[in-house]
Amino acid sequence: MSTAATIVIALIAILHVYILVLEMFLWDKPQGRRAFGLTQEMATATKTLAANQGLYNGFLAAGLFWGLYLGAAGFQIKVFFLICVLVAGLYGAATASKKILYIQAIPAAMGLLLLFLS
Repeated sequence: MSTAATIVIALIAILHVYILVLEMFLWDKPQGRRAFGLTQEMATATKTLAANQGLYNGFLAAGLFWGLYLGAAGFQIKVFFLICVLVAGLYGAATASKKILYIQAIPAAMGLLLLFLS
C-alpha cells in the first residue's frame, strides 16, 4: 500500500475518532454545539441520538485502524470501511448538510482511489 493511501486512511480514521468525541461527549457543550450549529435546547433534546451516532463513527474508525494494522493483508477491510464512510458521507450530504460531502465522502473516495492505485 502506498504511503499516500496509508496517510489518507489514517487521517480519515482520526477524523472519525474526533467525530466520536464530538457526538458522544461534547454534543451539548460549546464545542459540539458550534461544530453542528445547535442550540442548547436542540443539543439537550438530541444528546442520546448523537451519542449513538458517535458510537457508529467509532466503529468506522476502529475498522480503518484494524485494516491499517494488518497492512497489505487488510486491503479488503480498508475497502469495506472506506465504502461505509463514503456511503455515510453521501447520505449525510443528501439529508443533513452538504458540508458532510467534503468532510466524509470525498476523503473516503480519495482513500479508495489511492488504495486501488497502490
